[in-house]
Amino acid sequence: MDVSPAIQTVSPAIQTVQRAAVILSAFTVSRPRLSLNELTASLGTSKATAHRYTKALRESNLLRYDEREALYSLGPQILTLSAAARAGMPVIGVAGPHMQRLVRELDETVVLSVWDGDTAVVVRVDDNTDRVIRISVRTGSRLSRTASAQGRVFCAFLSSAEVPGLAADLAASPELRREVERIRAAGVSAHTPPINGVRSVAAPVFRNGTLIATMAVVGTTTSVPEGADSPLAISLKHTAAQLTTELNSVNPG
Repeated sequence: MDVSPAIQTVSPAIQTVQRAAVILSAFTVSRPRLSLNELTASLGTSKATAHRYTKALRESNLLRYDEREALYSLGPQILTLSAAARAGMPVIGVAGPHMQRLVRELDETVVLSVWDGDTAVVVRVDDNTDRVIRISVRTGSRLSRTASAQGRVFCAFLSSAEVPGLAADLAASPELRREVERIRAAGVSAHTPPINGVRSVAAPVFRNGTLIATMAVVGTTTSVPEGADSPLAISLKHTAAQLTTELNSVNPG
């Protein structure tokens, strides 16, 4: 049976969007300026192809180019899009002061994530800590829905219809089932296995009774203890509850 090229491979239009997204996602707070060689490496194409995409993005004001230093940075149109995204997700702006206060209290990185229909996606990070070892999480990162603390909070408080494959995941993992039950009872995910020496503790953020985000503290296994009864987990849970209260008082209009 013949299969159309559109099914066999990604269409050119979709590939163009994907490649543009890869280029824009290469920029981070710690790497705000990148060379063409660095963008080419991120894109995984020839330098000529990368240059063609950067030129198109510059024409759309999504990229800027410093000819003197031969470095690219995000363009002014990104600020417009960022403002629009924040307007569509008021939790990002409202959460800011709460997250900053928690960073000052705990001296750990604090992360806010929302659900994108498939998994948790990081939308805000506050990591202005004084620690020698600072854990940084990139905005836009997609977290594992079953292996990350924030993903597990969504698994605990969203319906199985809203989390693709959740029923199968729970059936296959007794550990995940126990953790989801603990999260519902304690209101915090504090038992997720650490990865590469990094541990996360996460709490739900609600609006009008619906889970809309998760807030997490991320640090090393030395500085972030396991368990829902730790002072850190209690502070996180309290902050998430304060954010929930404030969101419920915000006029949707």
